[in-house]
Amino acid sequence: MTLKLRVTGVSPNSIHGFHVHALGNLTAGCVSAGGHFNPTGAPHGGPADPEGSRHAGDLGNVLANADGVIEATLTDSHISLLAGERSVIGRALVLHADADDLGRGGFPDSLTTGHAGARIACGVVGLDADSE
Repeated sequence: MTLKLRVTGVSPNSIHGFHVHALGNLTAGCVSAGGHFNPTGAPHGGPADPEGSRHAGDLGNVLANADGVIEATLTDSHISLLAGERSVIGRALVLHADADDLGRGGFPDSLTTGHAGARIACGVVGLDADSE
């Protein structure tokens, strides 16, 4: 699956963890999106890690330019828009305040969240009414 991302209003030249979270519930803001999307129960890792050694929702880091704009194209084979266990439809995309350590930082939360910090932006993945 290929995902095109554009986010404005972040700190210039900053790095942010970017993940698919399990729930599309934003009733309490980004915090109600649950944990990372992880249908296989794997530890946290990076997008280049092999099948079974990372959450499906671990999309790594994105970089803001000097104007505080993130523009990225991410390709990932662990998630899908199709129905099934890997589908991200109805789940949340979350931008974190800090860089993701890809599970290698040695912090208590490295293997669960990548030590990526607070959730600063989020949205729910959906299909428009014309999609099939």
